[in-house]
Amino acid sequence: MLLRPWGVYSPQEDSYLLRDALEQVSVPPGARVLDVCTGTGLIAVTAARLGAGDVRAVDISYRAVLTARCNAWLNRAAVRVRRADFRDHAPGERFDLITANPPYVPCPERNVRRPRGGGSRDAGPDGRRYLDRLCAMAPLLLNETGVLLVVHSSVAEPLRTLRTLTAGGLTASVVARRAQPFGPLLSARAAWMEDSGLIDPGQRHEELVVIRGARAVQRVDAPDAPGSATG
Repeated sequence: MLLRPWGVYSPQEDSYLLRDALEQVSVPPGARVLDVCTGTGLIAVTAARLGAGDVRAVDISYRAVLTARCNAWLNRAAVRVRRADFRDHAPGERFDLITANPPYVPCPERNVRRPRGGGSRDAGPDGRRYLDRLCAMAPLLLNETGVLLVVHSSVAEPLRTLRTLTAGGLTASVVARRAQPFGPLLSARAAWMEDSGLIDPGQRHEELVVIRGARAVQRVDAPDAPGSATG
């Protein structure tokens, strides 16, 4: 059961792809989870259902915060929702899992606005306005075994996400993908994206990807057993 009021980003194919990827992750019992750009709260509610013990959801939209709180209550999910973004946390606070479906649709700079209503997908001329900030911040928010799951479109350069996460000390890979035709918003901007070099001429499809970033596990070799040969 999910309320989907006007002005709040309603779950779409990217939301469901992220949810499916989350369901494939082994969420530790009692895990601390942060859901970024929560919208209706679908992903946060899913994390609680999978056994996470401390689920927090943030969004900068008042309307989204109210909606996510209502949906958590309707689904009897222990989710704490507040108006904030992923940078609004106490220094040193760490999470086992971070999930994110941030705005990623490229738009002319003049179109960029703060998404007060919670439904905006606009993310600057290259679609990276929020993705770059999240990728830079994620290593500081994950604990030693923490995992990030972030979904976005191929028009927002997945390779750049992979490189940024890797540069931040995480291992990064694409764990889910789905091709689909452009929706109404991307279709309306197709000519502008062609002129900007964001898509190929005539391209009218995108690929949604879920990217996983995780702390690299350091291998520690066991010492030689007593009496073993060494030469």
